[in-house]
Amino acid sequence: MLPKHPMAEAVNYTLNQWNDLNVFVGDGAVPIDNNVSERDVKRIVLNRKNSLFVGNKRGGRTAAILSSLTSTCGRHGVDPQRYLTQLLTNLPATPVSRLSEWLPDEWKLQNRSPSG
Repeated sequence: MLPKHPMAEAVNYTLNQWNDLNVFVGDGAVPIDNNVSERDVKRIVLNRKNSLFVGNKRGGRTAAILSSLTSTCGRHGVDPQRYLTQLLTNLPATPVSRLSEWLPDEWKLQNRSPSG
């Protein structure tokens, strides 16, 4: 095969990635792509651009907290709207000693529907 033949290029690419390929094949926990990381970074970049318009330092802090909570909801498969509605409704009456119950992963465990 000629070096510029598509098959030769594919073989050369594979050989150049051989060490990484062995890591992937040897450990089932290693993802084949980095789509999850790229999605998270994209969200951070978009949020950074949107944060130019938060108005003041307190608004920026609030936006960062809400962004963190909604990202965590996404990672745990929690509906962010349902979670935030319940959080904002119940948080004022929650003692400080029970705040950890309102973390999205803990909240999910306590609010599982009977069917799931």
